[in-house]
Parts: sequence; C-alpha cells; structure tokens
Amino acid sequence: MKNPKIGLMLRYYRKLRNMSVSDVAESLAENDINVAVKTIYGWENGTTQPDADTLLFLCKIYGIENILGTFGYKTPDTEPIILTTAEKRLIKKYRSMPELQSAINKLLDI
Repeated sequence: MKNPKIGLMLRYYRKLRNMSVSDVAESLAENDINVAVKTIYGWENGTTQPDADTLLFLCKIYGIENILGTFGYKTPDTEPIILTTAEKRLIKKYRSMPELQSAINKLLDI
C-alpha cells in the first residue's frame, strides 16, 4: 500500500535543501543508486515509491532524522502519555518551583 505522504515530503525536503531533481539523481549516482530524473519525479508525484534502501539514503541527503514521523507513521514520541494522579502532582509541583528545576534536572540527568 502506497503512502501518499512520502512523495509530498520528498519534494518538500528537496526544495528545502535547494536541490534540483538532477542534484538528487547525481547524489544517488555517487552512491551507486542509479535512477533517472523521471523516476525521482515519479516518487515526488506519488506515482511510484523508492525502495527502502533508496528512501533511507534520500533521508540522509535531505537531513531527515525522524523518518517515521516525517512520513506520517506513529513513533513512540507521538504516542499519547497517560499520567497517573501522582505524576500529575509531581509535574505541577515541579512547575511551581522554578528555582529548583535545574537541581531536579541534574538529579534526573535531563
């Protein structure tokens, strides 16, 4: 099943990096991934999608670190956090004492 967000995000990040489709093709070719410019346009238009290895390399070229999140997949960071009553009290107390926050952060190594 195709993910329509892949093409949209590939185009967005290519343009964000001020790269032409030819630049991308050249970068891929330098790493033994030979694709035509037309193929890259096909990826960006959602007609086709790159294989997993090529997608990972495109992410490297474009500086995409959160790959799953960028392409619309849930990541542990996007999961809802359900707090207990005790955890809510801790957060409220922490926020009410800004003078102690740096010491607490240091204690918790955050």
